[in-house]
Amino acid sequence: MSTTIHHRILIIGGGSAGISVAARLRRAGIEDVGLLEPSAKHYYQPLWTLVGGGRAPAEESVRPEAAVVPQGVAWIKDRAVDIDPENHLVTTAGGVRIAYDHLIVSPGIQLDWHRVPGMAEALTTPAVSSNYSYELAPKTWERIRALRSGTAVFSMPAGPIKCAGAPQKIAYLAADHWRRQRVLGDIRIVLVLPTPAMFGVPEFSQELERVAARYGIDVLHGSQVTEIDGDARRLVVTDDSAGTTSSIDFDFLHTVPPQSAPDWLKATPLADPDNPDGYVEIDKYTLQHTRYGTVFALGDAGSTPNSKTGAAIRKQAPVLVENLLAVMDEREPEARYDGYSSCPLTTARDKMLLAEFDYSMRPTPSFPGIDTTRERRDMWYLKRYGLPFMYWNLMLRGHA
Repeated sequence: MSTTIHHRILIIGGGSAGISVAARLRRAGIEDVGLLEPSAKHYYQPLWTLVGGGRAPAEESVRPEAAVVPQGVAWIKDRAVDIDPENHLVTTAGGVRIAYDHLIVSPGIQLDWHRVPGMAEALTTPAVSSNYSYELAPKTWERIRALRSGTAVFSMPAGPIKCAGAPQKIAYLAADHWRRQRVLGDIRIVLVLPTPAMFGVPEFSQELERVAARYGIDVLHGSQVTEIDGDARRLVVTDDSAGTTSSIDFDFLHTVPPQSAPDWLKATPLADPDNPDGYVEIDKYTLQHTRYGTVFALGDAGSTPNSKTGAAIRKQAPVLVENLLAVMDEREPEARYDGYSSCPLTTARDKMLLAEFDYSMRPTPSFPGIDTTRERRDMWYLKRYGLPFMYWNLMLRGHA
């Protein structure tokens, strides 16, 4: 026998997007907000690159979910498995049916390890790791520290992923470590990128080309890792433009899985029918669903064509809340999200390139008078200390 409860506003997902919106709604005086989130832990995922690079402890990236849920928000510790937008109902894994007046969808995206043959199995072998997992990020640093010679491969999948700069960041952190250990000359570094350039914004791409050249990194553009044999320490790279394949024997592999909307979300009417990855079909400016006016979405599971980063969520959250309040008041949503995102790209163990841009794919710097198209030491301190502080103390509390 299923139980039915009701919330005026229901938020699916208690990650950075869901918590930020919940906090802003409470600050706006909105009562009866429900938050559907199964995890007992909340992670600041951007720190995992630094964990894998030996520049931060993993424990610093995690806190209890209970510590970040805003006061006055009803936390439903369960997982969504279906949405019926016609009848304003969400069904949970525990069999609870939650009725809502307005719905915010922000469950994040899933890591599709299985889409690359051998990838999931390879992660259990000694030479393969990924910073896209809290449990595996410390292993990345162990393997980087242990490697003194051989071949190290860093790969990036095609399609939208969380923090598209992360596959490159760890390559540069590793290369700088090996340089300081005076073994860089004994290590071949291969960076496998599906894109034709290092980055989608030319100014940042040119700087990253210089960084890769400095470390002697062999960059394979327009290519993907399409098969991994972790036991044999061998992988297959497919050149998408030429349609050819080649194999590489490696001594260390940092791999990143393809990603998509959660499988259960893909099967709902909210998913974009023209997108096989199943993202929630929303207006890229208002964040309102294109077919269901009481539904909004933000964060990684939304169909907005921005880079999927925490910085994007920070700019989306106030727009969504303003537009949701307008719709609740039977007004037209007028706030606009301009596609802002940023990728804080670590280029060395003490330097960072802060790539900020919007839908125009042009640099949109937040710091006037500072040339952020170059790697900078002061930006490193922002990445290591400033951004985590802002996340835990301001963004999750609805202040930034």
